[in-house]
Amino acid sequence: MFSRRILFASALLWVAACAGAAESAPCGHLRSAFYEYGALYYQTADGGWAGIDKDVVDEVARRMGCTIEASTESRVRIWAGLNGGNLDLSVSAVSTPEREKFGRVVPYIAERNYVLVGKEVDAHIGSMEQFLATPDIKIGVIKSFKHGKAYDAWLERLRAKGRVYEAPDYAALLRLFKVGRVHAIMAITSGWYPLLKQERMAGTYRIMDWAPPKDAVVGGLILSRQRVDAAMAARFGKTIQAMRDDGTLKRIFERHLDAELAARLLNF
Repeated sequence: MFSRRILFASALLWVAACAGAAESAPCGHLRSAFYEYGALYYQTADGGWAGIDKDVVDEVARRMGCTIEASTESRVRIWAGLNGGNLDLSVSAVSTPEREKFGRVVPYIAERNYVLVGKEVDAHIGSMEQFLATPDIKIGVIKSFKHGKAYDAWLERLRAKGRVYEAPDYAALLRLFKVGRVHAIMAITSGWYPLLKQERMAGTYRIMDWAPPKDAVVGGLILSRQRVDAAMAARFGKTIQAMRDDGTLKRIFERHLDAELAARLLNF
């Protein structure tokens, strides 16, 4: 009986050791795609890349022992790559039933959408309904972006009237806005915050908050179901949670936003 207990205890130790080894094993070589957007991912003066999304992925890779090969793509190409099994992961993705079919989302950021309204738009327009009731003004969005239930429903009503322009990326969206092709654009906090530092943009727009108070948009890493199994996805989740618990996520947000805005992004 004593020897059986020893064998059983040894077996338990072996299982625990194997589980621990699996938890700490390097996660190999992965391919990730980023998209340029405000403080999430932007090009620096020396031609390199920086931003919240990059810092999050770099820290996850460091903690998990991954080698993550990065590329910069449009959001449309990223969704195609994930759906087709040509990418392992991407960043700041919003979960939808369609996307959950090919990817698992691991949240790390809670964003809020705003409407940036150009100065040429009548100041009395202060709500979604008033915007809808003014037929000669149009809004720009980035193709495939989700903006929360209230804004998405509003945008569908505007699309039905031909009043929504869809840009392939954030740079193109800003160009539409600057040249007056659209009179407003959708932007999350990390999108409009960098604009505050651009003198040429000063006084050219108003930031409008028209969504219900709890209409946040939660973004996260999206991991390909074809290329990243459930056990590895769980490790990503634990790593992100540890980064939140030890203050790393907050410090990353504060590198690219002010402290007050950074704190809001943790409400996921």
